[in-house]
Amino acid sequence: MPYYSDDIVEEVRSRSDIVDVISHYVNLQKKGSQYFGLCPFHNEKTGSFSVSPQKQMYYCFGCGAGGNVFSFLMNYENMTFKEAVEELAGKAGVTLPQREMTYQERLRADRRSRLFEINKEAAAYYYKMLRSDAGKQAMEYFTKRELTPDTMHRFGLGCTSKYSDSLYKYLKGKGYEDDILKDCGLITIDEKRGGHDKFWNRAMFPIFDANGKVVAFGGRVMGDGEPKYLNSPETEIFNKSKTLFGLYFARKTRRQQFILCEGYMDVISLHQAGFDNAVASLGTALTEGHAGILKRYVKDVYLSYDSDGAGQKAALRAIPILKNAGISCRVINMSPYKDPDEFIKNLGAEEYEKRIQNAENSFMYQIRMLQNNYDMTDPEKKSDFQKEAARMIVLEFPTQLERENYTESVADRFGIPKAALSKYILELGQSGITAKRDSGQQTEHRRAIKPKDDGMKMSQRLLLTWIVETPTIYTKIRPYVDPADFEDGVYRTVAYEVFKYCDENTPVDTARIVDLFMDDEDRKTVAALFNTTVGELTDNSDLSKALKETLLRIKKNSLELAQKNGADFKSLVEGKKTLQRLERLDISLG
Repeated sequence: MPYYSDDIVEEVRSRSDIVDVISHYVNLQKKGSQYFGLCPFHNEKTGSFSVSPQKQMYYCFGCGAGGNVFSFLMNYENMTFKEAVEELAGKAGVTLPQREMTYQERLRADRRSRLFEINKEAAAYYYKMLRSDAGKQAMEYFTKRELTPDTMHRFGLGCTSKYSDSLYKYLKGKGYEDDILKDCGLITIDEKRGGHDKFWNRAMFPIFDANGKVVAFGGRVMGDGEPKYLNSPETEIFNKSKTLFGLYFARKTRRQQFILCEGYMDVISLHQAGFDNAVASLGTALTEGHAGILKRYVKDVYLSYDSDGAGQKAALRAIPILKNAGISCRVINMSPYKDPDEFIKNLGAEEYEKRIQNAENSFMYQIRMLQNNYDMTDPEKKSDFQKEAARMIVLEFPTQLERENYTESVADRFGIPKAALSKYILELGQSGITAKRDSGQQTEHRRAIKPKDDGMKMSQRLLLTWIVETPTIYTKIRPYVDPADFEDGVYRTVAYEVFKYCDENTPVDTARIVDLFMDDEDRKTVAALFNTTVGELTDNSDLSKALKETLLRIKKNSLELAQKNGADFKSLVEGKKTLQRLERLDISLG
């Protein structure tokens, strides 16, 4: 059964202006009757993310993300529908009805909340264990790493027992059943061994989401066991590619950039030293998902990866991902130490601050790493390096101004004759090599709005958008088209709802129609149905012609499908008559 009645949900939604809500997360600019900004759900450089106050919906013409105010919070903050309703109700001043749910209802309807509860219980258990006699070895490890009691408390550090079923027994004692425990990422259930812990004999690092909820753990083995570091597997509440260690603390920083590290201890050591803007990916290479999260908070990221070969490769992989997300990137020099933790311990926070101030431009870092692959004492290899550096400049920078600036910097830094470098760059450009980034907003916009659906779906989308945006169309077209003419599934359901509103002479509540669908992809489809453009039609005669062509396509397709599916003779005859009347119809939108 639903958590709240439709009336309650509608009251919360109607009191929550979508522009106000989304503007807390996205910088919106008003253009005409709509608002536009950079989409928070994919990487883009020109704003294709639109918010309509009239429809109370958002839609991205680039990635197709769309929905109403509940959908936005569900996707952006990773909330359930219930959590989104409750979040908005609190801000809108709507009092939600309270009722005590049964245990079975909680298991069935509040599974995510229970997973959060289990992780919170585990964090408290590990925390207490560290401060008991059983945590002596782990406490010595943290103390040896020069962590203060305040730092250990702030990050909720803990440890596991040396026994492999202690947490399992503890959680069972709290009333949690195997059915939920096997999905929390902390317990393994098998027939031979029963329930046992995935983490044991380890120092434990709780992993918080951006809202401060424990979603997973990382564990460092005590002794010589393998693997040295172990992370929780992915669960319903934990996605490695969209979670950053330390983000909950870093998001509150007053600094204008984030420092991106590789490990837990690097982040914790930096925070302890006063650099409260440090975060790290969780044992995985940086992903587009990570970059998208970073972009929500900062425009600049400083890489503080290990100074060894593996760290350099990780930095070279991360730089283009960050750039593609629209994030400016610089690289902090850790030499002569391996990582931020070692650096801080040996040279201190003041010296690290200097390294931040002198962080290297990411492109210049890429060129420097490239140079390491060539024998600069060999004229042939030296020429190869210089040619590849020129090629990188051409591929990376679309404008003449950028190319000239970087040509000058690369020439000065790496001892390349500037005139020769400029000439070779010009030759590459004339040969047809261009920047890999889109050099024009128009090109990006055309690519963003390129329809991914087939022509019939596009026609049906277009008609529904037309009806919503120009209600007077409905009376003209209603005798010739019916919801049954639309594709079965989401399209037809939406058509029924739109036609019902129009038959009742009531403005179509598009945001409410979105709430008929719980599946995220269905919500995106609904958003697309109400945000389709007819193209560059400039007058009513063009619109009238396009409308008639759209109606004919939809009606012919419907009739063909009916005949193919064995519809009765009478309905086929009626359908052909309707089509013939439509062909003779002169639709005027003047």
